[in-house]
Amino acid sequence: MNVVIIEDEALASERLKKMILTCDNTINIMAQLESVEESVEWFSSNAHPDLIFLDIHLEDDLSFAIFEKVEVSSAIIFTTAFDEYAIKAFKLKSIDYLLKPIVQEELDAALKKYREMSGEKTSTDLHMLYNMIVKRNNYRERFSVNVGQKLKTFATDEVAYFMSDSGYTNACLSDGRSYCIDQSLDALSKEINPKKYFRINRKVLISIDAIKEVHVFAKSRLKLDIRPKPEEDVFVSIDKVTQFKKWLEGSYE
Repeated sequence: MNVVIIEDEALASERLKKMILTCDNTINIMAQLESVEESVEWFSSNAHPDLIFLDIHLEDDLSFAIFEKVEVSSAIIFTTAFDEYAIKAFKLKSIDYLLKPIVQEELDAALKKYREMSGEKTSTDLHMLYNMIVKRNNYRERFSVNVGQKLKTFATDEVAYFMSDSGYTNACLSDGRSYCIDQSLDALSKEINPKKYFRINRKVLISIDAIKEVHVFAKSRLKLDIRPKPEEDVFVSIDKVTQFKKWLEGSYE
């Protein structure tokens, strides 16, 4: 059996690979892909696998965008952290899924189900499922943090940017306040609205409302003037410049 894993967190991808091979060490892991862009490129130039393990939220878009750009006939097992409402949608569409964090017994059962169904002709309405998930708009609305002996809450919309530094993540609010939160930027990127927030580099996830000016430097480097002003200059990573420009224009393809 040939398998492809599409998962944007490297540790999670490696863990899933080990679990798959624990279930059946004859399975061939053809590729481990991290984004919609990388997946489209790979499927456009390689033989397709028998089975795909597919994370819903990828760094650059929902994974459904892959199938809008390339036709893939492989069977799919979704890996998801969605709530019960979304899981019911998967059941209604007869799609198998693994709820994160994935456990070995459930993975084994999913592979067994795939083998039992491999002789059947199955059809998945990915477009309809995509609309179900998008219409849910299940983005995080609030945060709570401990401040001394008190619990402080604030709305996501109050956050100008999230900044990672020395293993910690700070939520920097538009009024200048800053709070340390117990989540990585990778995790936050999957929980907040991608129309409003963009991961411009390894350390910063920024709200479009926080951007005051964009300065163009040599070799297409972009420097951002943001408010409130951070201690260090903020640049968009070279590999994200094109995607960032599209985000500013309201394009998410």
